[in-house]
Amino acid sequence: MTISRSTLREVPPGLEDLYVELAAPPRLVAHLRLVHDVAVQLLTGFAERWPELAVDAEAVRFGAATHDLGKVRHPEELSTPGSLHEPAGERLLVELGYPPSAARFAGSHGSWTRPGISTEELLVSLADKVWKNSRITGLEDLVGARITAATGQQPWEVFLHLDDLLGATGAGADRRLAHQAAHPLAG
Repeated sequence: MTISRSTLREVPPGLEDLYVELAAPPRLVAHLRLVHDVAVQLLTGFAERWPELAVDAEAVRFGAATHDLGKVRHPEELSTPGSLHEPAGERLLVELGYPPSAARFAGSHGSWTRPGISTEELLVSLADKVWKNSRITGLEDLVGARITAATGQQPWEVFLHLDDLLGATGAGADRRLAHQAAHPLAG
């Protein structure tokens, strides 16, 4: 089954217009939509399995749909590794009038071990990895610890359920990667 824009969950209101306003490259927009879609899948799974975990779902959705916007200022990072887009994206969103609490996702999605990181920021980071079926033990451990603290469940039990959810979500990575690659780097 191929992915089309109509099969992806819609990004938060106003963000499609923002992508156009910033002349975001098609591959970047495809990536933001895909990570947003995975974030919504994770939010649904978390709400069903761990309703005690307090999460601002709207913040996660916004963060997932904007986390890499700094790549409009550092387009070289669309095809090569780099982290210059992280602080640039956070600054860009603040310059555009978004509150720092919303812009923070652009700056933190690659540095989930920094002090004071929120559960919402961890979930955006997780979605940004799981969309391509990348599993990062340290990140998953941090998320698992938040779930354990909120639910009182045993860490091993949380691990088993989190592993199942991430494995099922990551299983669609080949289709997502092909979808993203079908979009040009420049637009």
